[in-house]
Amino acid sequence: MVTLSMHRSLRRAALAGALLWPAAAAWAAPVTLQLRNAAGQPVADAVVAVELRGRPQRTSTAKAEMSQRDRNFQPPVLVVQTGTAVSFPNFDTVRHHVYSFSPVKVFDIKLYAGTPAEPVVFDKPGVAALGCNIHDRMSAHIVVVDTPLFARTDARGEAVLDLPAGEHRLLTWHAAQKQAQQLQAQPIDVTASIKSLVVTLPD
Repeated sequence: MVTLSMHRSLRRAALAGALLWPAAAAWAAPVTLQLRNAAGQPVADAVVAVELRGRPQRTSTAKAEMSQRDRNFQPPVLVVQTGTAVSFPNFDTVRHHVYSFSPVKVFDIKLYAGTPAEPVVFDKPGVAALGCNIHDRMSAHIVVVDTPLFARTDARGEAVLDLPAGEHRLLTWHAAQKQAQQLQAQPIDVTASIKSLVVTLPD
């Protein structure tokens, strides 16, 4: 015989289980990704990103900076989530004219000092090559990805991302690849026991 008290206890247990299930599904652990070239050498300053099914692709609140110091872009490679507003502060004593003709984001910030009033919103995934119309040797890239899970590799070619178990989509990019305007994509299978993965990049 099920009493009212037992019925309430069962309902509480079922509710607790329902609340815990999304947390379990969203469980993630640090995974070290090492990127290597075809010769087996680590690739530093490469972009690595992982797209998860059902996760937000865009942001409407994220902000980032691509500054100019000593007549150089800093950082030389900036990775952001789609929808990020990027500002371009100029810390030099000379003016700069920053532009990009890349299809992912065409923009032109004419001669300026300080920080432009309006940031540039990168609303499409892809790779934007930047330049300065005054200082030809200045160049940089902004890599835009449809995921909040991204990083740049260190000198050992490594980056750490918190990843849940499952089948995901791995995106990579580095400046020396043949198709410099495109991210390379490949499937990635993460299990709960995996602590590190080695990824060989295409040429």
